[in-house]
Amino acid sequence: MTVSTASPAGAEGVRVVTVDHPPVNALPVRGWYELADAVRAAGRDPEVRCVVLAAAGRGFSAGVDIKELQRDPGNAALIGVNRGCAEAFEAVYACEVPVVAAVQGFCLGGGIGLVGNADAIVAGEDAVFGLPELDRGALGAATHLARLVPQHLMRTLYYTSRTVTAAELLAHGSVWRVVPVDELLEKAVELAAEIARKDGHLLRLAKAALNGIDPVDVQRSYRFEQGFTFEASLSGTAGRVRDTFGKEA
Repeated sequence: MTVSTASPAGAEGVRVVTVDHPPVNALPVRGWYELADAVRAAGRDPEVRCVVLAAAGRGFSAGVDIKELQRDPGNAALIGVNRGCAEAFEAVYACEVPVVAAVQGFCLGGGIGLVGNADAIVAGEDAVFGLPELDRGALGAATHLARLVPQHLMRTLYYTSRTVTAAELLAHGSVWRVVPVDELLEKAVELAAEIARKDGHLLRLAKAALNGIDPVDVQRSYRFEQGFTFEASLSGTAGRVRDTFGKEA
């Protein structure tokens, strides 16, 4: 598991937090906590005025490590990943400065929780977004998908486990730009640098003010969803569905 932090050349006040967990950036419990710590640390730095959240590899995030859950005969891993995801999503949302998500390839499950809580999204032309939760024996992150698409589309995507493209999200106004994949990080840093040219104190006040007028408490809403994931686990439904993971024809 690797979460790294870097300061890109020529972009004063910008910090890039990158997840690199091969093969598909599906994070184990500790990975969500590491990511949360890195984002919080970047936001607390008085020299930082904007954070870019990026990922290495062919996809931004495949969500949680389903195999870690399958290896646990009890509920410890499920409780851990529930809390870890909540920590990481909250870290992005409550980061003291704006967060720009740079998304390539697949952005699924927990990835939606991250980008849905970001302040802006720059996407590669190959990016797709979705919640395959019902195919994985889980529930959750509808809170965050609802920040990307209209309500009825969110429900249809959730029930079907279908994905939407970056171009479709651009049409809904939730993606700032769609760019060639090889230009993704450059364009995300470019947007972050534009934001970072503002006064740092005012940016922090603006972030707090915008969070304060949100119509939904995203943390409480997401934790409410997670309660149904745990109920599905206790009933045995989650395990039965999750055991089909990787065995689809």
